[in-house]
Amino acid sequence: MVMIPRLVIAAPASGSGKTTVATGLMAAFAQRGLAVSPHKVGPDYIDPGYHSLATGRAGRNLDAYMCGPELIAPLFAHGARGCDLAIVEGVMGLYDGASGQGELASTAHVAKLLRAPVVLVVDASSQSRSVAALVHGFASWDPEVRISGVILNKVGSDRHEMLLRDALDESGVPVMGVLRRAEQVATPSRHLGLVPVAERRGDAMAAVAAMGAQVAGGCDLEALMRLARSAPGTPVAAEAWDPVAAVGPVRVGGARGGPAPLPAPSLDRGSAPDPGPRSPDGPESTPGWAASPQGVAPVVAVAGGPAFTFSYAEHSELLAAAGADVVTFDPLRDEALPEGTRGLVIGGGFPEVYAPELSANEPLRKAVADLAATGAPVAAECAGLLYLSRSLDGLPMCGVLDAEGRMSERLTLGYREAVAITDSPLAAAGTRLRGHEFHRTVLEPGAGAAPAWGMHLPERRVEGFVQQGIHASYLHTHWASAPGIARRFVEWAAG
Repeated sequence: MVMIPRLVIAAPASGSGKTTVATGLMAAFAQRGLAVSPHKVGPDYIDPGYHSLATGRAGRNLDAYMCGPELIAPLFAHGARGCDLAIVEGVMGLYDGASGQGELASTAHVAKLLRAPVVLVVDASSQSRSVAALVHGFASWDPEVRISGVILNKVGSDRHEMLLRDALDESGVPVMGVLRRAEQVATPSRHLGLVPVAERRGDAMAAVAAMGAQVAGGCDLEALMRLARSAPGTPVAAEAWDPVAAVGPVRVGGARGGPAPLPAPSLDRGSAPDPGPRSPDGPESTPGWAASPQGVAPVVAVAGGPAFTFSYAEHSELLAAAGADVVTFDPLRDEALPEGTRGLVIGGGFPEVYAPELSANEPLRKAVADLAATGAPVAAECAGLLYLSRSLDGLPMCGVLDAEGRMSERLTLGYREAVAITDSPLAAAGTRLRGHEFHRTVLEPGAGAAPAWGMHLPERRVEGFVQQGIHASYLHTHWASAPGIARRFVEWAAG
């Protein structure tokens, strides 16, 4: 059973102050010497960066759509192992989940799966007595969701606070904090939300410190800790998720024997498709590709730095569990791939913001293209897809894919259901996964002769590129839902 004290920080709607309050609570409790485990409901990559800065621990996502409800408690337990307190920041409004799928992947859904008390953050800037009706409505909507406290945000004055408190006295939900408007805790945003921590570390540290100070001064931390400790053990048989157990037996590195890697499992938990023979574009048939020395862990390079900040912590953990030597590099600064690189993972981020710098790093662009030409496995998501293209907003990129990218005014955002169309280092053809898209760019063409995915939702289309060892797509996936991805990728890298 998971007995970690925990709180879910939710709100009636986006923009109410969840990130400020959640990050501030993390920082305030960490400042008191507690080990705080930070979590974020949904697929967002940016907020966990601020959580990590506040706590000194990896920010982790809890996404019931991509990973399935049954993995939420185990992933939570994995992240919170050894901590004194876990704080889970919600997504959108409390009851907002995957479109057309009821409560699935909503903050309320995750709170129920964790049996965690909910603290509702309310933007009180334009209301007084009406706040009681709002809180009552949210607290009574679903009796299984335990709304146990309110934090009032953007309160204008002592008089305003008195009116709000008087109204909420009738609701039965206690006020656990009051925060006044504060410019110093504002964080800059752009086309995909907050500016990531990696791009403004000094300013971000100051903002997180200000959030912690504001929350410590305006919230009853003792009452919030008592509430967190009131959370019971979860109803799920929640052995903590373990990347080694998830990956299973591997043949890489010589230390752990086992069968050949299986394809990533189907999301419907049924039988996985037969992997069949490797793609003819796999390493066995690609000139220049040779197996790594027996007993040596293949180096898998993972792009990081300000341009590539979108990654789930579990991905690197799974790669390491599958036998890889995971090494991070920064495409903005490093002119060569890590020594001995045999596989490359380029996640999401903001290449459009850093296109001039990425383009100017010609030695690294050539190194990436040369590696891809050998048939080495290359997994690229969104920003990685753009980086592999011929050009981005007219600036040369790696030229691995015969496609061109550009910024767009249209935001592409949402969950997706997908099936692998072509055998690749990530999955066998026929493998079903869930993921999400999150970008304001367009790639033309959007799919190659061998597409990566066939999308089922929200509309039917093919998307992405598979060629030689490359799997490149706009689709973000969470590998904890399909750990065979990491096993298959590392086996491919080992040759």
